[in-house]
Amino acid sequence: MRSSDGRPNLVIRAHSPTRRLLFFGTILVIAALALYIVYEYGRFNAGYDRLAAAQQRTELEVEIERLSKSNRELRTHLAELDTIRIGRAREQAEVTRTISDLQAQVAKQTQELAFYRGIVAQGATAVGVKVQQVHITAGTKARHFIMHVALVRTVRPDSVAIGSVALSVDGTTADGTPQTLDLPALTAAKQKELPFNFRYFENLDQDVALPAGFKPEKMAVEVRSNKKDVAPASQSFPWAVEAS
Repeated sequence: MRSSDGRPNLVIRAHSPTRRLLFFGTILVIAALALYIVYEYGRFNAGYDRLAAAQQRTELEVEIERLSKSNRELRTHLAELDTIRIGRAREQAEVTRTISDLQAQVAKQTQELAFYRGIVAQGATAVGVKVQQVHITAGTKARHFIMHVALVRTVRPDSVAIGSVALSVDGTTADGTPQTLDLPALTAAKQKELPFNFRYFENLDQDVALPAGFKPEKMAVEVRSNKKDVAPASQSFPWAVEAS
């Protein structure tokens, strides 16, 4: 545009971008504040109470802490119970082992008593050989056992003792009938007797097998001299299987 005198009009406009940014920023803050007020008003109309919610949160935190403490106490108590249970199990195992040891000692003393009784058995002096010790151990198979018999001289060993030993087992069958199994029955007729020939002492070992259903009660050992005019000497021992 030009003026009346023909010269162009000069229009000067101020340009302030900072003011514009402040203006729009203020508008945005006011809008956000309005939205928050509307949001809080909506929650208030819906029954939401900030103070009550804060108090409930505090109460829940206290309850969580109490439950955590109770949980820790229960875990400690459970650990104590586990310790007591393990201790009782160990005590029970120790008692069981002690009872087994005592039973083994009783069985050994019973055999020793039978041995000492056999020292004065009729015919032992005449034969010149006595059974010093008898013990039984389990074999490698079921119902298989090993009989160990130790023989010693009862008189001065001026000469060699020659003879044989007959073994037998007394017990009952499955129906309770008494039964005696001699060495041929115990070895499937492979062995009739155990020969001995010694001056001072000798150990005899014999594998035997008991039939199914047979319950052994005692073991009999009969020592026979090779002299025709000497009667055999017999001794009985309770059936007690020792640990291998």
